[in-house]
This record gives sequence, C-alpha cells and structure tokens, in this order.
Amino acid sequence: MFVDDFLLSLALEEAGMSRDDVNIVDMETEVAAQAFLSERVDAVAAFPPFWLEALQREDSHELTSSAAFPGAIPDLLVTTQTLIDKRPDAVQALVNTWFDILDFMENNPEQANKMMAERAGFEPEKFQRFKEGTKIFTIEENLEAFSEGNDMTHMPYAAEDMAEFMLKVNFISEKPDLDAILNDRFFKPMLGNQTTIKSYFMACNFFS
Repeated sequence: MFVDDFLLSLALEEAGMSRDDVNIVDMETEVAAQAFLSERVDAVAAFPPFWLEALQREDSHELTSSAAFPGAIPDLLVTTQTLIDKRPDAVQALVNTWFDILDFMENNPEQANKMMAERAGFEPEKFQRFKEGTKIFTIEENLEAFSEGNDMTHMPYAAEDMAEFMLKVNFISEKPDLDAILNDRFFKPMLGNQTTIKSYFMACNFFS
C-alpha cells in the first residue's frame, strides 16, 4: 500500500539507505502483519490496528513512525471538482458538519469514544491507543498546511514529493495537476469561529 511504502522510503532515506538496500515484498497490510508475526519477513510497515498485531512478535520493537515525519501521512476530506463547482453550499455544509462532529468529540469525549470504538469494532481502551497516534489540527494549522512551504508539513510540498514517489515506483503513470487538488476556500470562512475546529492526521508505524 502507498502509505506503508512511502513511510518506508522516508525512513530509509533518513537512515542513509535506499529501497535498493532492502527486499520489499508487496503485501496488503493485514497480510504483511501476519507474515511478520510468523517470521516470514524481517520487518513490516503497518498502521492501526495492525501495528498492535505486529508488536505481538517476540522481541519486536518499533523502529520509527510517522511522528518522525510530520505531514507525510495525512488523512484528507476529499470531494469531486464537479461537486465543488455545482454545489459549493453542500461542500461547505459537509466541512461544517465535519467540524461540528469534532467539536462534539471534544466536549463529549467518553460518549464519542464509545461510539467510535463500537463503529470500529474495538474495545474503548484499545481504541484510545489508536487515538494517541492521531494529531488534531486547529483551523489555523489546517490553513498553514495548505500554504506553500519547504517541508512535508506544507501540503503543496508534500503532494509534489508524493507524486514524484508514486511515479518512481509506478503507482501512477503521470503526475496529476497538483494545483487543482488542494482547496482551502471552505476553511477560510471559519477563521472567526472560536469553537473547536480540527482535522485529523493519522499515524503509521514501522516495526522490526
């Protein structure tokens, strides 16, 4: 999967290595975690809940996680351009609702955690561990992420880096129009709203 593969490449680069220095086996994350547990592979890149499964292997430990690469593994709210063009009011309502839900989660954490844990099929205590790997963005942080910059915390930069990576490993055949992908117009009307306005960025972990 792209998320796991991209994180692996970032971790290898930081360690002064390349993809050519390791034998990469293409597997779905769940299958990869099981392969790691059965000692058929030496390492695995996994996201919740599979990283917990990976840690059940004796003497396994976490090498790195997406916490070491801020902005590299974002979760995004995405719509079609057609919907934006024809129903911008609906898109604004969608964004508003998203933030209303996050506000509910902030003000009703026990009830919200119970609802989300039930939906995800986990015990609340286990679900809480997954939440600990989640960074929550304020509206200002969201807008900062949309702005131009020189590192992965800025989505225009990150999108360029990700597109180059996907081309290199043949995930895509040509680079998309990145200028058309990111749109912060539905965040800006909320700048004056002082309620809890947040967006999620999830974590991914790499084990050996």
